[in-house]
Amino acid sequence: MIIVTNRIRVKKGMGAVMAPGFTAPGPLDTMEGFVKVEVLLTQNLTDHDELSVNMYWENLDNFTAWRNSDAFKAAHKRPESGSGEAKKESPILGSELTTYEVASVKEIAK
Repeated sequence: MIIVTNRIRVKKGMGAVMAPGFTAPGPLDTMEGFVKVEVLLTQNLTDHDELSVNMYWENLDNFTAWRNSDAFKAAHKRPESGSGEAKKESPILGSELTTYEVASVKEIAK
């Protein structure tokens, strides 16, 4: 299993507003190898908000297929220039993508 984390810096106050969009129903739900997504909101930052969007995949090939899919492109498409949406300033200040291989796990038996 792999975890792909997109650490996204956004304008102060926008983290909690944006977080539900990453877990809303959509085409990601039907992608082969997709396991789950979780969104973490970093605490105690003063200048900006930071989201860590953790996507769990069965393997890197499944994630790569998502990144190359039309559904991914549509989900990340910028608004058409001249539209009302295009005139709005993006709340995103920057992002960084990191991929991890799950090397060890311990869970408490329930």
